[in-house]
Amino acid sequence: MSFPNAAAPHVTGPDEAGMTSAGSDLAGRTAISPAWQTALEAFLTYVQGELGRRENTVAAYRRDVEDLARTCGSWGVDAPGQVDVQTLRRYLAALRSRGYARSTAARRASSIRACFGLLARRGLIEKDPSATLAAPKQGRHLPRVLRVDQVAALLDAVEGDGPVSLRDRALLELLYAAGARIGEVCPLPLGALHLDERLVRLAGKGGKQRLVPVGDPAVEVVRRYLGAGRPLLAREPVPDALLLGDQGRSLAPRGAREIVARTARRAGLGHVTPHTLRHSMATHLLEGGADLRQVQELLGHASLATTQRYTHLSRGQLQEAHAAAHPRARHSAAGSGGSDSLRGRIG
Repeated sequence: MSFPNAAAPHVTGPDEAGMTSAGSDLAGRTAISPAWQTALEAFLTYVQGELGRRENTVAAYRRDVEDLARTCGSWGVDAPGQVDVQTLRRYLAALRSRGYARSTAARRASSIRACFGLLARRGLIEKDPSATLAAPKQGRHLPRVLRVDQVAALLDAVEGDGPVSLRDRALLELLYAAGARIGEVCPLPLGALHLDERLVRLAGKGGKQRLVPVGDPAVEVVRRYLGAGRPLLAREPVPDALLLGDQGRSLAPRGAREIVARTARRAGLGHVTPHTLRHSMATHLLEGGADLRQVQELLGHASLATTQRYTHLSRGQLQEAHAAAHPRARHSAAGSGGSDSLRGRIG
């Protein structure tokens, strides 16, 4: 099957500089045409079935392409074969006028290239209009990292010893000790725990698995949750996931993010996400002397360049070492903020 590949028709409305708020509302109300729906399903089948992407990733691709389809539909572009590179540039400009962050526009551009690339390879459209589409430039962004004493405060901020509190402690300890993504921890099956060996098997992006060591504090907290927390949360049929929600089902990523945010507010730390703990774990390892490639393996990064951004976050530690050891540095280094107290948590 192929889609119409005529040039995109001329439509009145906003120009390439952006789209009015009325235009964005119109896009939100526009139904997806059959041609776009067929293209979308072909793309999602490929992403999920052939690439083996996670459910959350597939859902993100769906949202991205659906928004493009609805926006194009509001412009009278009713089929992927009618899209040219000017249409795609106009769409990215519209995202900016609608207030989307550059990072979101860049992700949408990536989804667009993946979708149209597949359609062109399958012969569903005559040529790939995204082949010359440049991604929006993103400003340099370094992730927030908690100091080690702040991580300790967060981990100690869970109140009580009921099953929910035990679950919340287990979640926080695993996020920091293993440097895990939220999408790796929430579906973590019981069989992935090797507590006697202080190891956890994580299934990362693309289904790639890795064994990650965790420290004694995390092992102890997880054991307590398994013994006195999880059995009280479980409801029939009991899921295989380690972490259960309040209703006995597998803890959803949204619920896990709220647990982290709520606990951080209680600890007086402001806005903290699960990924903040992952960033913090990586930075603390590097500050403690871990090799960059070791950290790459622990985090499950496909590219070393992704891991290298954490080296920019360790300059304070280098300055302290310089001040303490350099023969011409006469002032004392500042305290390390309690890094020794958390070394055991990471493993």
